[in-house]
Amino acid sequence: MDHTRSDFPDGFLFGVATSAYQIEGRQFGGAGPCHWDSFAATPGNVVRAEDGALACDHYHRWEEDLDLIAGLGAEVYRFSTSWARVLPDGVGQPNVEGLDFYDRLVDGMLARGIKPAATLYHWELPQPLADRGGWRNADMPEWFAEFTETVMRRIGDRVWSAAPINEPWCVGWLSHFDGAHAPGLRDIRATARAMHHILKSHGRSIEVMRGLGMKNLGAVCNFEWAEPASDAPEDQAAARRYDAIYNRFFLGGLFKGQYPAEVLEGLEPHLPDGWQDDFSLIGQPLDWLGVNYYTRQRIRHKDGAWPNYEPAGPLLPLTQMGWEIYPDGLRDFLIRNARDYSGDLPIYVTENGMANADTPDQPDSARIDYLNAHLHAVRQAVDAGAPVAGYFVWSLMDNYEWSLGYEKRFGLIHVDFDSLARTPKASYDALARWWRDTPA
Repeated sequence: MDHTRSDFPDGFLFGVATSAYQIEGRQFGGAGPCHWDSFAATPGNVVRAEDGALACDHYHRWEEDLDLIAGLGAEVYRFSTSWARVLPDGVGQPNVEGLDFYDRLVDGMLARGIKPAATLYHWELPQPLADRGGWRNADMPEWFAEFTETVMRRIGDRVWSAAPINEPWCVGWLSHFDGAHAPGLRDIRATARAMHHILKSHGRSIEVMRGLGMKNLGAVCNFEWAEPASDAPEDQAAARRYDAIYNRFFLGGLFKGQYPAEVLEGLEPHLPDGWQDDFSLIGQPLDWLGVNYYTRQRIRHKDGAWPNYEPAGPLLPLTQMGWEIYPDGLRDFLIRNARDYSGDLPIYVTENGMANADTPDQPDSARIDYLNAHLHAVRQAVDAGAPVAGYFVWSLMDNYEWSLGYEKRFGLIHVDFDSLARTPKASYDALARWWRDTPA
């Protein structure tokens, strides 16, 4: 590693991240079906129709996995809870086995000196709620509030931090407009309502957690740096539109009480009645902002209906996902988000990492290079005055990568998906030496 812990501010935290459906094994512990099960079972949606029924069997191997986090020296573990595991019907009677699992997991982190950073929702909606329209349904904020209260009455007294919804752009746009994730819709009206209801649900969740006396509550958004493919005015406008939809819509709702004009051009006719009155709920005060960042997108104008843009193709080296490696985008988002939206609130890089075609006997030097470059970008942002307070690697281990199945490997730990054996990679060893030898 090119940096040492002393290169970052006092109290700067390092950690790793995962999500429930991608590692736990949904078939265990009384979890109900979720919309990702249905999406994966539909031909053509997921590579080899793979799903998260077994995943990495973290449900049974959680102690081994927490030991690996402790061995890495990570101070924070960002994990998510499964709505379908806790409330199999989405609402109503909780599943005691599911709550007990998260109880054990949080206690296990604390016993190892690891800070539990909980995310309530990472994309797995209980199927009974999906059957009722899911995020399109105006009742979603109250359903989500019930889920929040059910989980956090059990573990909220012990988690270090909590955020309601991971990557709202993926939950809203990617899943309802692009159709690439569950529920797999391509419907502008569904998209507008889902995106607005996601933010209302976030606000209700924050309200519930504040009511339980919880502190250190934040929002986790994903960001993709948008650059115009040329100096042509139409390409410049297309890139601004892409940036507004992907990066500024949710921040605008959370911090400014408004949506960007470029997004309202397309979505306003489809938003629910009275949407303008919801920003007092959406803009509940936060304690921090989470930034998930992986890549940039070069954008050009496309003739046709709104939003009138398309990718122009990459110019830089790519990860296994086909994503450009562009660390400057992380630096620039950390600076821009603080300047334009979150002000002095601490910012955590809640996800950053790369997929690479790793094997256990092959050093993943490409991942080490990627992490070095992005940590350098974080350091640049800190030097520029951005209040960056931590950096969490995605992901602890190879896992289920949604519509791409088990092919794309993001982990610091290799997982053999036949035996489920865990093997730390060279990147794990490099980070472990760094974190152990130069403590904060």
